[in-house]
Amino acid sequence: MEISDPKAIRALAHPLRLDLLELLTATGAATAARCGRSLGTSQASCSFHLRQLAKYGFVEDAGPGRDRRERLWQVPDPTRPIRIAAAESPALRQELEHLVIERQMHAILAHADRRDAESTAWRRKAGIVTALAVLSAEEAADLREQWKALLAPYVERTRNSGNTRHRPGQHHVRYFMAATPLPDLESGENQDESDH
Repeated sequence: MEISDPKAIRALAHPLRLDLLELLTATGAATAARCGRSLGTSQASCSFHLRQLAKYGFVEDAGPGRDRRERLWQVPDPTRPIRIAAAESPALRQELEHLVIERQMHAILAHADRRDAESTAWRRKAGIVTALAVLSAEEAADLREQWKALLAPYVERTRNSGNTRHRPGQHHVRYFMAATPLPDLESGENQDESDH
Protein backbone atom coordinates (compact mmCIF):
# COMPACT_ATOMS: atom_id res chain seq x y z
CA MET A 1 0.00 0.00 0.00
CA GLU A 2 1.57 3.30 -1.07
CA ILE A 3 0.45 6.38 0.86
CA SER A 4 0.57 9.90 -0.53
CA ASP A 5 -2.10 11.63 1.59
CA PRO A 6 -0.38 13.69 4.32
CA LYS A 7 -3.34 13.05 6.67
CA ALA A 8 -2.92 9.29 6.25
CA ILE A 9 0.83 9.59 6.87
CA ARG A 10 0.15 11.61 10.02
CA ALA A 11 -2.40 8.99 11.13
CA LEU A 12 0.45 6.46 11.26
CA ALA A 13 2.75 8.75 13.22
CA HIS A 14 1.70 7.57 16.69
CA PRO A 15 3.49 4.84 18.68
CA LEU A 16 0.29 3.09 19.80
CA ARG A 17 -1.03 2.97 16.24
CA LEU A 18 2.17 1.31 15.08
CA ASP A 19 1.90 -1.13 18.01
CA LEU A 20 -1.70 -1.92 17.03
CA LEU A 21 -0.74 -2.56 13.40
CA GLU A 22 2.08 -4.85 14.49
CA LEU A 23 -0.16 -6.71 16.95
CA LEU A 24 -2.97 -7.25 14.42
CA THR A 25 -0.47 -8.40 11.79
CA ALA A 26 1.00 -10.89 14.27
CA THR A 27 -2.20 -12.22 15.85
CA GLY A 28 -4.91 -11.69 13.27
CA ALA A 29 -8.26 -10.11 14.07
CA ALA A 30 -8.68 -8.85 17.64
CA THR A 31 -10.99 -6.66 19.69
CA ALA A 32 -9.90 -3.36 21.22
CA ALA A 33 -10.10 -5.06 24.63
CA ARG A 34 -7.70 -7.80 23.59
CA CYS A 35 -5.37 -5.23 22.04
CA GLY A 36 -5.45 -3.23 25.28
CA ARG A 37 -4.57 -6.31 27.37
CA SER A 38 -1.74 -7.28 25.01
CA LEU A 39 -0.28 -3.78 24.84
CA GLY A 40 -0.89 -2.78 28.46
CA THR A 41 -3.14 0.15 27.63
CA SER A 42 -6.84 0.92 27.95
CA GLN A 43 -9.53 -0.53 25.73
CA ALA A 44 -10.87 2.99 25.12
CA SER A 45 -7.49 4.21 23.88
CA CYS A 46 -7.10 1.20 21.58
CA SER A 47 -10.64 1.67 20.28
CA PHE A 48 -9.99 5.34 19.46
CA HIS A 49 -6.70 4.62 17.66
CA LEU A 50 -8.15 1.64 15.77
CA ARG A 51 -10.95 3.88 14.48
CA GLN A 52 -8.36 6.43 13.35
CA LEU A 53 -6.39 3.72 11.53
CA ALA A 54 -9.62 2.47 9.93
CA LYS A 55 -10.43 5.97 8.68
CA TYR A 56 -7.38 5.73 6.38
CA GLY A 57 -7.70 2.03 5.48
CA PHE A 58 -4.87 0.67 7.64
CA VAL A 59 -7.29 -1.58 9.56
CA GLU A 60 -10.87 -2.64 8.96
CA ASP A 61 -13.87 -3.95 10.84
CA ALA A 62 -13.75 -7.76 10.85
CA GLY A 63 -17.24 -8.29 12.26
CA PRO A 64 -18.47 -8.96 15.78
CA GLY A 65 -16.35 -10.62 18.45
CA ARG A 66 -17.26 -13.82 20.27
CA ASP A 67 -19.67 -12.12 22.64
CA ARG A 68 -21.16 -10.15 19.69
CA ARG A 69 -20.89 -6.90 21.70
CA GLU A 70 -17.44 -5.87 20.52
CA ARG A 71 -16.11 -5.57 17.00
CA LEU A 72 -13.01 -7.33 15.75
CA TRP A 73 -10.36 -5.33 13.88
CA GLN A 74 -7.93 -6.67 11.31
CA VAL A 75 -5.26 -5.50 8.88
CA PRO A 76 -6.94 -5.73 5.43
CA ASP A 77 -3.98 -7.30 3.66
CA PRO A 78 -1.01 -8.06 5.92
CA THR A 79 1.02 -9.16 2.88
CA ARG A 80 1.15 -5.60 1.52
CA PRO A 81 3.78 -3.41 3.18
CA ILE A 82 2.99 0.24 3.81
CA ARG A 83 5.16 2.65 1.81
CA ILE A 84 5.14 6.42 1.72
CA ALA A 85 5.29 7.91 -1.78
CA ALA A 86 8.76 9.37 -2.31
CA ALA A 87 7.64 12.82 -3.48
CA GLU A 88 5.02 13.35 -0.79
CA SER A 89 5.47 15.23 2.49
CA PRO A 90 9.22 14.98 3.22
CA ALA A 91 8.71 16.42 6.72
CA LEU A 92 5.96 13.92 7.55
CA ARG A 93 8.03 11.09 6.08
CA GLN A 94 10.95 12.08 8.30
CA GLU A 95 8.67 12.33 11.35
CA LEU A 96 7.31 8.83 10.72
CA GLU A 97 10.79 7.40 10.06
CA HIS A 98 12.04 8.88 13.34
CA LEU A 99 9.09 7.37 15.20
CA VAL A 100 9.68 3.93 13.66
CA ILE A 101 13.41 4.07 14.48
CA GLU A 102 12.78 5.22 18.07
CA ARG A 103 10.19 2.47 18.51
CA GLN A 104 12.63 -0.16 17.25
CA MET A 105 15.43 1.16 19.48
CA HIS A 106 13.13 0.98 22.53
CA ALA A 107 12.25 -2.61 21.60
CA ILE A 108 15.93 -3.54 21.25
CA LEU A 109 16.80 -1.97 24.62
CA ALA A 110 13.79 -3.65 26.28
CA HIS A 111 14.97 -7.00 24.92
CA ALA A 112 18.48 -6.38 26.23
CA ASP A 113 17.02 -5.62 29.69
CA ARG A 114 14.99 -8.83 29.83
CA ARG A 115 17.35 -11.17 27.94
CA ASP A 116 18.53 -12.94 31.13
CA ALA A 117 14.91 -13.88 31.95
CA GLU A 118 14.47 -15.69 28.61
CA SER A 119 15.06 -19.38 28.03
CA THR A 120 18.63 -20.48 27.43
CA ALA A 121 17.77 -21.46 23.86
CA TRP A 122 16.60 -17.94 22.99
CA ARG A 123 19.44 -16.24 24.88
CA ARG A 124 21.99 -18.03 22.71
CA LYS A 125 20.21 -17.68 19.37
CA ALA A 126 18.50 -14.29 19.23
CA GLY A 127 20.39 -11.05 19.56
CA ILE A 128 22.14 -8.21 17.85
CA VAL A 129 24.46 -8.29 14.86
CA THR A 130 26.62 -5.30 14.00
CA ALA A 131 29.14 -4.87 11.19
CA LEU A 132 31.04 -2.25 9.26
CA ALA A 133 31.33 -3.09 5.57
CA VAL A 134 32.55 -1.33 2.44
CA LEU A 135 29.77 -1.34 -0.18
CA SER A 136 28.61 0.61 -3.19
CA ALA A 137 25.04 1.92 -3.22
CA GLU A 138 24.12 -0.91 -5.62
CA GLU A 139 25.70 -3.53 -3.34
CA ALA A 140 23.84 -2.08 -0.34
CA ALA A 141 20.57 -2.31 -2.28
CA ASP A 142 21.40 -5.91 -3.28
CA LEU A 143 22.19 -6.85 0.34
CA ARG A 144 18.90 -5.32 1.47
CA GLU A 145 17.00 -7.41 -1.11
CA GLN A 146 18.86 -10.57 -0.04
CA TRP A 147 18.00 -9.86 3.60
CA LYS A 148 14.33 -9.38 2.71
CA ALA A 149 14.36 -12.61 0.65
CA LEU A 150 15.90 -14.51 3.55
CA LEU A 151 13.16 -13.31 5.91
CA ALA A 152 10.30 -13.70 3.39
CA PRO A 153 9.28 -17.30 4.21
CA TYR A 154 9.14 -16.53 7.95
CA VAL A 155 7.20 -13.30 7.39
CA GLU A 156 4.77 -15.24 5.19
CA ARG A 157 4.33 -17.81 7.96
CA THR A 158 3.45 -14.96 10.33
CA ARG A 159 0.94 -13.48 7.90
CA ASN A 160 -0.74 -16.84 7.35
CA SER A 161 -0.82 -17.88 11.01
CA GLY A 162 -3.75 -15.64 11.99
CA ASN A 163 -5.05 -16.79 15.35
CA THR A 164 -3.43 -20.23 15.19
CA ARG A 165 -1.17 -21.20 18.05
CA HIS A 166 2.58 -21.45 17.60
CA ARG A 167 4.41 -24.71 17.87
CA PRO A 168 6.33 -25.13 21.15
CA GLY A 169 9.37 -22.88 21.21
CA GLN A 170 8.12 -20.47 18.54
CA HIS A 171 7.72 -16.75 19.25
CA HIS A 172 7.11 -13.68 17.17
CA VAL A 173 10.53 -12.13 16.55
CA ARG A 174 10.95 -8.51 15.47
CA TYR A 175 13.70 -7.82 12.92
CA PHE A 176 15.04 -4.40 12.06
CA MET A 177 17.74 -3.71 9.48
CA ALA A 178 19.26 -0.29 9.07
CA ALA A 179 22.02 0.34 6.56
CA THR A 180 23.39 3.75 7.49
CA PRO A 181 26.27 5.00 5.32
CA LEU A 182 28.95 6.89 7.24
CA PRO A 183 29.92 10.37 6.09
CA ASP A 184 32.69 10.40 3.50
CA LEU A 185 35.60 9.88 5.90
CA GLU A 186 38.30 10.08 3.22
CA SER A 187 37.19 13.47 1.91
CA GLY A 188 37.14 14.69 5.53
CA GLU A 189 40.77 13.60 5.95
CA ASN A 190 41.74 15.32 2.70
CA GLN A 191 40.01 18.48 3.85
CA ASP A 192 41.88 18.43 7.16
CA GLU A 193 45.21 17.99 5.33
CA SER A 194 44.49 20.86 2.95
CA ASP A 195 43.61 23.14 5.89
CA HIS A 196 47.17 22.88 7.29
